[in-house]
Amino acid sequence: MTFNAFDLHQDIISAIAHNGYEAPTPIQARAIPSILTGRDLLGLAQTGTGKTAAFVLPIIHRLMKGRPGATRALVLAPTRELAAQIHEAVRSFSRGTRLRSAVVYGGVGMSPQTEALKRGVDIVVACPGRLED
Repeated sequence: MTFNAFDLHQDIISAIAHNGYEAPTPIQARAIPSILTGRDLLGLAQTGTGKTAAFVLPIIHRLMKGRPGATRALVLAPTRELAAQIHEAVRSFSRGTRLRSAVVYGGVGMSPQTEALKRGVDIVVACPGRLED
């Protein structure tokens, strides 16, 4: 199986190849089709199995069908390290698209984060505490 089997937007397929992915992992093969159809999903897999790509790729694909520049997806993460990691995956997999993203977490100045949100982003990756702020 290849990522082409999911019928993802060609820009996403290019970003996947650019990131060195060749074939979906088991969690990706099971999760991506469900998420693409809009179904809720709860997945569990070990570290390093591609869980982030399993939910980020279909989110990006679905958002590419709409109008960019308005927040349409929110990803919550329990730690700023995980939020930063997820945000990097979002940026990497949305490379070549018009989608924009921002990461929001505590422990750093809030001003750059609020400015990014004011400019308009499609995807926000956030820790709950700073998101409330």
